[in-house]
Amino acid sequence: MDGVKSLTDHAQGGFFDVAAVTERAGDDFSFTDKDFERVRGLLYQRAGIKLHSGKRAMVYGRLARRLRDKNMKQFSEYLDQLESSRSEVEWQEFINCLTTNLTSFFRESHHFDALAQELPHCKSRPIRIWCNAASTGEEPYTLAMTLIENLGPSPNAKLLCSDIDTNVLAKARRGVYSVDAGGLSEQRLKRFFMRGKGPHAGQMRVKPEVGKLVEFMTFNLMSTDWRSLGQPFDFVFCRNVMIYFDRATQRKVLEGIRRVMRPGGLLFVGHSENFTDSRDLVRLRGKTIYECV
Repeated sequence: MDGVKSLTDHAQGGFFDVAAVTERAGDDFSFTDKDFERVRGLLYQRAGIKLHSGKRAMVYGRLARRLRDKNMKQFSEYLDQLESSRSEVEWQEFINCLTTNLTSFFRESHHFDALAQELPHCKSRPIRIWCNAASTGEEPYTLAMTLIENLGPSPNAKLLCSDIDTNVLAKARRGVYSVDAGGLSEQRLKRFFMRGKGPHAGQMRVKPEVGKLVEFMTFNLMSTDWRSLGQPFDFVFCRNVMIYFDRATQRKVLEGIRRVMRPGGLLFVGHSENFTDSRDLVRLRGKTIYECV
């Protein structure tokens, strides 16, 4: 994309404008109850996401643009092609359309306070952290800032950040945000971000010292290839992800996370997520923080 090119071309802080994209709404496609149920089934099959029955309008609005791009008039035609496709490209587009991404810097800040307290105890070896709902990057870069603030500018740490949605990962990799983004103090804005100039005024980009700590990758929590994540993690952030899974899928994902964590490692989850019924895997350590057993 042109945006990626201009981001790397301007070394003095100038970078691409973030264009506003307006999605045209309409009801010019045939979308039956059967089509909606097929979408729900396919999303569950591919991503483990249990889509609420009241999300029909959302599904229509988000998938309609794919039908326009492919010059189709019926959802059934699109879904038939999707199911028969041997390529993963359209499946990824399907998932990208239907996943929800809500994030901000230092969201649920008590988690980062708790992490800061734990980090000094891990300085004897490389620290590994996995953020498995990276979204547009605010959470990963918050983790990187927390590492720098507590361990110095070059912490001995590895921060792996993944998401199932390739579109949001592309934005996360760019590391460009509005200067009005919430959750950041003026001190952190000055320390960790570069402000855009001229036509890029009003935007900011994470500094290299922050970006170099973060590695992004696409990962589906329904995957069976958890070994691709590498060595065990000390800390895992899986926040506001499990709420989209049914109980059986939550258990399956929790078992996978436990397999890639060090004994005694900490799992940080969303404010409405509770795993006290999985005491054989994790035990409650603090407010929405679990310790692996």
